[in-house]
Amino acid sequence: MSAATLALEMPPSQPLASGRIPGNKGIWVGICCEFVEFLVLFIVYFVARSHFPESFEQGADRLSRLSGTVITLLMVTSSFFIACSVNTMRAGQRQRSIYWLIAGLIVALGYPMAKVLEINWNLAHGINGESGIFFTVYYYLTFNHLVHATWGILGMLWVLARHLAGGYSSDDYVGLEALASYWHATDIIWLVIFPFFYVLA
Repeated sequence: MSAATLALEMPPSQPLASGRIPGNKGIWVGICCEFVEFLVLFIVYFVARSHFPESFEQGADRLSRLSGTVITLLMVTSSFFIACSVNTMRAGQRQRSIYWLIAGLIVALGYPMAKVLEINWNLAHGINGESGIFFTVYYYLTFNHLVHATWGILGMLWVLARHLAGGYSSDDYVGLEALASYWHATDIIWLVIFPFFYVLA
């Protein structure tokens, strides 16, 4: 089980107060680990790109920018819906918060579906992990992100189950905040990956 999932199960901290960091310490440890992991992967990206500039320039032209754009829209939209779920819970609108969370989950599920379609498109066009250094780095980074996003989706299911069972209130919604924090962090990482492979390479 991931650190992010474990953090969602931790006991809640104090109710929201002015200046308090949302979520809990556990989720921020998980987020920091996630950022460190991808920082190392981004360093690998830049080292590979500096040694094989032509491969990176040519590789980006072979990828489906439509797929990358669709995934970006799915990530940003789901993050917005999760944020709306937190905001409505803060306002004591539990039912609306549940609806927003369900909407965020549904949109988030579009990401792995879009990724499968993209991979099938890549393979149909002869693009696999052995097609060159650009695609090796591309698959490694994007698959790692997909793993983290999958943990986030599993977290959404857990938080939704707790939400439906009345586990959150306008005074205690730390688990919902923790989920939102993790998903926003995963979204931010994708917003870095997207231009690196689909636009700037």
